[in-house]
Amino acid sequence: MCILFFAIKEHPKYPVIICANRDEVHQRPTQMMHWWPETKQQASILAGKDLQAGGTWLGLNKQGRFSALTNFREPQLFDKNKQSRGDLVTQALAKQDQEINKQLVNTAHQYNGFNLVFGKLDNLTYFNSTSKKQQTLTTGFHSLCNGDLDDIWPKMALGQEQLATAIQESASQLLNINNLFTLMKNNQQAEIEKLPKTGVPLDWEQRLSSIFIVSPEYGTRTTNIITQDNQGNISVYDRSYDAQGKCVKEQQFSIPAT
Repeated sequence: MCILFFAIKEHPKYPVIICANRDEVHQRPTQMMHWWPETKQQASILAGKDLQAGGTWLGLNKQGRFSALTNFREPQLFDKNKQSRGDLVTQALAKQDQEINKQLVNTAHQYNGFNLVFGKLDNLTYFNSTSKKQQTLTTGFHSLCNGDLDDIWPKMALGQEQLATAIQESASQLLNINNLFTLMKNNQQAEIEKLPKTGVPLDWEQRLSSIFIVSPEYGTRTTNIITQDNQGNISVYDRSYDAQGKCVKEQQFSIPAT
């Protein structure tokens, strides 16, 4: 389960701002964000790595392509025999939009439900595997979690509102990245009557209702802040957390404009 917030052409100096949390079982082995070595099948990409299934949840390449995945929360429909969804991110980074669009439509049934955002940062496309819906991320604010794009789940609405405030406060100056990390570490849970109904028990529904999730067995493990400036230069900020929600490592990457 993950959550992403997008600000498209809302800041005068940074036309693309993405804030993303990855939530996962703490015991699932993971390699931190790094440049994957180039292979015959795949150019080098910047991404974390799921060491259990071999895929990833978010990545970029040196040409400025981006891809990120969230699972569609439908526990009653989950099929353990279907393909790993983490491979979709690497495939979307390796192919052009038209090719990956066609592939997603034809093969979505081979995976459990998912959302995928992909493309050059200045022209991102959203795909929903359950409805086969595709759309371009237009100017404005967008949020994506474990349902449809721009669903009004409490934490999605809260994050969009706080991202808009952070951008408004920095519109005349450099973006304060720490403010965005603070936004993504908000652990405020929703009131019970406002919780979405996604098929998990009520106590878990509430536990999953915050932007940042802390629990002994499952929680937010990584936050990424990604910006692209008016010249096309990309900055990627990465923080990893332990089961108590404490930051255990922080790193930064740059991808120059091509």
